[in-house]
Amino acid sequence: MFEALSERLSGAFEKLTGKGALTEADVATALREVRVALLEADVSLPVARGFIKQIRDKATGASVLKSVTPGQQVIKIVHDELVRVLAGDEAEPGRLRIDSPPATILMVGLQGSGKTTTSAKLAKRLTERDGKRVLMASLDTNRPAAIEQLAILGHQIGVDTLPIVQGQPAVNIAKRAKQQATLAGYDVVMLDTAGRMHVNDELMAEVEAVRDTVRPNETLLVVDSLIGQDAVNVAEQFDGRIGISGVILTRLDGEGRGGAALSMRAVTGKPIRFVGTGEKLDALEEFHAERIAGRILGMGDIVSLVEKAQETIEQEEAERMMKRFMKGRFDMNDLRGQLEQMLKLGGMSGIMGLLPGMGKMTKQMEESGFDDRVIKRQIAIIQSMTKDERRNPQLMQASRKKRVAAGSGLEVQDVNRLLKMHRKMADMMKKMGKKGLMRGALSQMFGKGGMNPAMMGGPGGAPGAGPAAPGGMPSLPPGLGGLGGGGLQLSPGLSGLGKKK
Repeated sequence: MFEALSERLSGAFEKLTGKGALTEADVATALREVRVALLEADVSLPVARGFIKQIRDKATGASVLKSVTPGQQVIKIVHDELVRVLAGDEAEPGRLRIDSPPATILMVGLQGSGKTTTSAKLAKRLTERDGKRVLMASLDTNRPAAIEQLAILGHQIGVDTLPIVQGQPAVNIAKRAKQQATLAGYDVVMLDTAGRMHVNDELMAEVEAVRDTVRPNETLLVVDSLIGQDAVNVAEQFDGRIGISGVILTRLDGEGRGGAALSMRAVTGKPIRFVGTGEKLDALEEFHAERIAGRILGMGDIVSLVEKAQETIEQEEAERMMKRFMKGRFDMNDLRGQLEQMLKLGGMSGIMGLLPGMGKMTKQMEESGFDDRVIKRQIAIIQSMTKDERRNPQLMQASRKKRVAAGSGLEVQDVNRLLKMHRKMADMMKKMGKKGLMRGALSQMFGKGGMNPAMMGGPGGAPGAGPAAPGGMPSLPPGLGGLGGGGLQLSPGLSGLGKKK
């Protein structure tokens, strides 16, 4: 979402950081480029003007221009201002007011904004992370099969949905849902209203009636971030008619320019609670202004990567793998597990986008032909091997390589490339095991009571400054998809996997 904006800002700041001293003219030139970058990213003009003014006032002072590292000081000012614009004074954007059961969450938005899917994502999150018992109900009596769609999603995520009664108006369905939630002891009832155009008075009156009937704890507006500046107009219209308490931005993983996220909080005064980052039902994240600001400025988002790792890596499994690696045991089954872990963490592009200073490499990797399809091809090769070959890759002689290549639909050179990568990784794991680096990385990641607080960011609140592993990258446990046992760095041999398209 922020790739173009991030690239433009990085170009502007490189000119500053390359100079030992700055003049006011240098800062003014850089800020002109920042202003153009913001406007091209669909940030509303008043927000862009205010943003630049705040930075200019702080960046042209003597404390910055005469600083030992003036370029870095300017970037820090921009980072802090981004955080302020994105978050305002909201302490916990993702925290919902749902402490008094049954709490009601009213989901509203335009047609096609992804509201029904987002309702299911949020219900799944509340159930699995917060331990809430959730009841979902669809109030969409206009769209064919809308109620059935929510019921299917509810079945997929293990969340109850209100039984369908044909012909009931939206207000009556809302009443019945609230009553059912009260009688059956649900913690949260989620009401998925019909998608509507914000200029449609009849449909807006309907959701107003529902609001007055159930008096929701939270009214969340679901907005497609790809619609750009119009997202802000939508939020203002809904807030004026209904009164929203927060926003969920969907498709933040899309090809939009990111202006909606930067403008929404500043213009409407309403916090962005969550962001949708994909089509899967677990692709909903809390909105953290510091993390988004870090991504925009190319600082990465190590904290989000660590959290993803914790969600997908079991501590017992990590311990088991560590013991194998320390003994020099690393077979094709282990490699397949590493590759599958990479896909679970969002693939190479997803991981690289969260690493400090690695955003530019994502494009280079794509241009060289290295993407998630390459990883899937490597998994296919391993799956084409026999059990004995996976446990003992030394068995892979010429005839076996031909058979495996044919079975995976690839060529012998692809098999050779994978075997070479495996040998390098096995050697690296063995060396790191002997040095005790893996155990240190694991203890940094998983300590008593959860994640090590030291992983939560560096000085000054800037993201991505966790404890360093060999190579200077923050440490993560073995099991991070072949990214290196004790340090978050590309595995040996991965660079050679992108040759074949």
